[in-house]
Amino acid sequence: MHSSLVRRLSLEQELEGHRGCVNAIAWNSEGSMLISGSDDTRVNIWSYSSRKLIHSIETGHSANIFCTKFIPETSDELVVSGAADAEVRLFNLSRIRRNGVEEGGISPSAVFQCHTRRVKKLAVEVGNPNVVWSASEDGTVRQHDFRDGASCPPAGSSHQECRNILLDLRCGAKKSLEDPPKHCLALKSCDISATRPHLLLVGGSDTFARLYDRRMLPPLSSSQNKSPPPPCVNYFCPMHLSDLGRSSLHLTHVTFSPNGEEILLSYSGEHVYLMDINLVSGNSMRYTSADVTKLTSFSPILDRAEVHSSLYGASLNGFSVRNKAARLDKCRKLVQIAEKSLKGETDYYYGIEACNEVLDGHGHGHEIGPSLMHECLCIRASLLLKRRWKNDSHITIRDCHKALQINPSSTRALICMAEALAVLEKHKEALDFALASQSLSPSDFEIMERVDNIKKSVAAAEADKAIMKSDRGSKTNYRAGKVLSLSDIIYHTEGDNDASIDDPEREDSDYDDELELDFETSIATEGGDDDDSNVLPRNLNLRFHQRRDSTMEIDRPNGSFGMSFENDKPEMAIDMKQRYIGHCNTGTDIKQASFVGQRGEYVASGSDDGRWFIWEKKTGRLLKMLHGDDAVVNCIQCHPYDCLVATSGIDSTIKIWTPNSPVPSIVAGGASGPETSNVLDAMEGNQRRLCRTREAILYVF
Repeated sequence: MHSSLVRRLSLEQELEGHRGCVNAIAWNSEGSMLISGSDDTRVNIWSYSSRKLIHSIETGHSANIFCTKFIPETSDELVVSGAADAEVRLFNLSRIRRNGVEEGGISPSAVFQCHTRRVKKLAVEVGNPNVVWSASEDGTVRQHDFRDGASCPPAGSSHQECRNILLDLRCGAKKSLEDPPKHCLALKSCDISATRPHLLLVGGSDTFARLYDRRMLPPLSSSQNKSPPPPCVNYFCPMHLSDLGRSSLHLTHVTFSPNGEEILLSYSGEHVYLMDINLVSGNSMRYTSADVTKLTSFSPILDRAEVHSSLYGASLNGFSVRNKAARLDKCRKLVQIAEKSLKGETDYYYGIEACNEVLDGHGHGHEIGPSLMHECLCIRASLLLKRRWKNDSHITIRDCHKALQINPSSTRALICMAEALAVLEKHKEALDFALASQSLSPSDFEIMERVDNIKKSVAAAEADKAIMKSDRGSKTNYRAGKVLSLSDIIYHTEGDNDASIDDPEREDSDYDDELELDFETSIATEGGDDDDSNVLPRNLNLRFHQRRDSTMEIDRPNGSFGMSFENDKPEMAIDMKQRYIGHCNTGTDIKQASFVGQRGEYVASGSDDGRWFIWEKKTGRLLKMLHGDDAVVNCIQCHPYDCLVATSGIDSTIKIWTPNSPVPSIVAGGASGPETSNVLDAMEGNQRRLCRTREAILYVF
């Protein structure tokens, strides 16, 4: 798909047939049909050629449908759905009369009731007509084999007896890369590689996506005993999100690229990230928790020759002198544009885009030489620091670190690094870099002024910290003589609500000694004397236990208890390759990020502002922004062969987008009218939403 076609995308048609939010859409392998699932608990089948509804299935689900798929190699006669009622249901379309749309329900061919919480995603394997995999917020991925029976659990059995758990992550969530998994990983998404179907990708309620080799997983198990999480092939997480501690940040969608070499991660409250799967050992994109610390630590001794050798060993080989000169000239002009943006002549966004084109669009800087690359990195870092969009400060630190690898004596990189660290409240590290820049340029007035500002901010922060410590001490004395109520214990608060949940000290603590409560109630159904809802049941049992006890006591294969994560090698994760920004993902828990184009040349995501965005995969440059919903766009699915995209969201319709606009543009009003959107205003509005606290109430439950 050429970029000119992407810029001509506009709304062709709206498919009407649902009576609720459309939470799932998917094409069949040939692209001749589209399947959709909705809050109305119906699964609809649409014709690609006629754009009309073929079948409408009343599934029998008792709650919102979140996922639906065609089963491969079944002539598109088998379809499957998963829903908030924790059920997975299989339907055979051959049972539907062929003379138009069949209103009403057909009996499911199989019903799987093994999960205990919402089923958020289904996965199928190319060429396999017998199995579907489901990921649930109960922390398990289950493997449903249609040959084993029409229902699960069998009649008279409980869900705990179903031996179909492929992946048990009920004790798999991590707070940081070095933190051992302890709590339930509520799974939000999963995907199976189309090119290497033994690879399974999952994401959920922490910041780490996990890649598993299904061939290396233990045998299918039941949920009667919790098992330690099996080792994964790789963790995937942007480095700056790998050490957040307690955080509501989590993944809403993970997916493989068409060729299976890359993955996309979409975060709630954050951005979309691209990552490589096939990394050789020692690749710079692999990191440990120690590398996270090194990134922000001042180290005055660097082997510059070694750095240059590793960064530029294959700089311009393979290009003609004429091509080299043309590329360098273009890059210099882009850097000049960025410099003007830094001076305030244009918006910071355009300067950052120019730098992205140089650094990401031209062999990751290898073609431009160390001097121009250093200049471009410093300019982009300064622009990011001025723009201050979500996590721009972290990307600033990355750029400064790369610039210092090229030139360890770069005062520009040092002072910019110091300012970014100060923004992130890493005051000691900020002061180290600031003083280093001042020592290299003691007579530079601008550097002196910026260093003074950093010193003042550090001093102010230390003063605030001392005040908070003093206040906390007085509260501790107050609590010592106070009898806590049951609600105080449950919510970790006191009657006067003097403890803030946003307290940074609380946020960073491990909470190993927190108390958990189990409520056991049994209200009598005979006699009628206990029917008053205002009366507390007489047999309310409270069990208090330490959280660390409940999460660590899981069955080991040899029958012993407790989990041991002792390992000589520290955990490693794969860092981001590119990020895509401008949208907002906070309001729904099913927001997708998808590859667009047969080769996945572009990346698309829905947004809480009713728009959807398309970026160039390689550079992260925004190509298109379209209005796709009156509230939120959640799902984006590119046609497997044609230049067509289907989207859905809170509206009850599915939108079909084709390149039928007469004029290419970055925005389009589609059928709703002329272009009126201001791209930067929309993106900045979304960044403000991202920087606010996550919505307490989600659109989709």
